Amino acid sequence: MKKMLIAFDGLDGSGKNTQTHMLTDHLEKKGIPYRYVTFPTYDDTYSFFVTKYLHGEFGEKADDVNGYAASAFFSADRYLSFIMDWKKDYDEGKIIIANRYTTANAVHQCSKIPKENRDEYLRWLFDYEWVKLGLPTPDKVIYLCQPPEVSLSLIQKRCEEDGVTKDIHEKDSEHLYKSYEAALYVSEKYGWDRIDVSDGKVLRTREDIHAEVVKRVSELIKEME
Repeated sequence: MKKMLIAFDGLDGSGKNTQTHMLTDHLEKKGIPYRYVTFPTYDDTYSFFVTKYLHGEFGEKADDVNGYAASAFFSADRYLSFIMDWKKDYDEGKIIIANRYTTANAVHQCSKIPKENRDEYLRWLFDYEWVKLGLPTPDKVIYLCQPPEVSLSLIQKRCEEDGVTKDIHEKDSEHLYKSYEAALYVSEKYGWDRIDVSDGKVLRTREDIHAEVVKRVSELIKEME
């Protein structure tokens, strides 16, 4: 039975939530079985260490926890979620649409690694999650790309409107800039499908971005029809 996982990633405010849900709506209209997952899960059982990390309990800045340790927190969350929740759907052939995945470690935690050691870290990360832990390897990664200046502006707006407290990634502008630079490197190295969601100042419409997403995944979807 064909198994498939499509992962979305991007800096905060890049539209991952919007675009993953628009894609699941598209699949539903076509009658294609799917399962939506999002990471971190923020489940008290699965993401205990992730929550403490993002809330600043191990240090107030992202760099206070090294990239390997922080990666292990997020990897455990994904592993527990997979084994306890969505493995059956994946094994039965539903398309898994992931809002963030291992790729988020490859962006945010890779940004903490010295440039000369990045490839070593990335080999470790993908081997750890996709070989040793046995998590599914994505069939496609959609990277929603926008400059960190836009992300910072959107994060601030969301916090003001919704009363949300920023986590240590969101309030650390240096971390966001470093993550953006790391994302460009990783997405190029591993051939992720990069979609620019803004012109540097103004976001494209969600419908325009969605049309490009559908185009990028159309061949994969045909295999599941």
